[in-house]
Amino acid sequence: MKFAVIGGTGLIGSQVVKNLNDAGRQAVPHSKSTGVDVITGQGLDEAVAGADVVVNLTNSPTFDEASPAFFQTSMDNLLAAAHKGGVGHFVILSIVGTDQVPELDYYRAKTLQEKILAAGPIPYSIVRATQFMEFMDATMSWTSDGETVRLPATPIQPIAAKDVAGAVAEVAAGAPLNGIRNIAGPEIFTLDELGRITLSRKGDNRTVVTDPTAGLFAAVKGDVLTDRDAHLAPTRYTDWLS
Repeated sequence: MKFAVIGGTGLIGSQVVKNLNDAGRQAVPHSKSTGVDVITGQGLDEAVAGADVVVNLTNSPTFDEASPAFFQTSMDNLLAAAHKGGVGHFVILSIVGTDQVPELDYYRAKTLQEKILAAGPIPYSIVRATQFMEFMDATMSWTSDGETVRLPATPIQPIAAKDVAGAVAEVAAGAPLNGIRNIAGPEIFTLDELGRITLSRKGDNRTVVTDPTAGLFAAVKGDVLTDRDAHLAPTRYTDWLS
């Protein structure tokens, strides 16, 4: 099987390519650095030519109101190229609970991406993951003033990027789901608790203050970013920190 991994040089994409190739399959990474532009369409026909499966791991450069336009254009271009090339399976990575947080532009954009794929002409799979462990430092940086970090008590079920990549590669190598597979880390924390664990393990003396209005995740209501019934990954957060 041949796999065209669009966005194949990024955090998840590079590991998906490695996983597939290590399993004896033929996966080729494509990105702007290899001459493929999902917005202008440059290089797309050549990238997907001869591929059995397209894995789209590209991401919007911003998380604001411009993100829906990115996913609309990129998916339209990719689906057209994949359909023209006779691709039999199209895979994307999305977010657990993305359709439950309409207050966030980026989550609405990811929901749009899912809908475009499901309405398209190609058998498909959507892998929804919970929040990446790798993003915790960035999350804390948004609301840090140097002495304190303000975080809401939003329930989070962090998953390691390597586990996400393994799940995406597994789904891509299988039959199309024509639906969604949820994947998640093995433990649920509140975001403020996760911040305290992170700072403590790193010897960081900043204090975490619980603030229901702080940061991106303040808009999230309830536990929609977690899924106890998801396919659970093995890596625990404290082991990942170590």
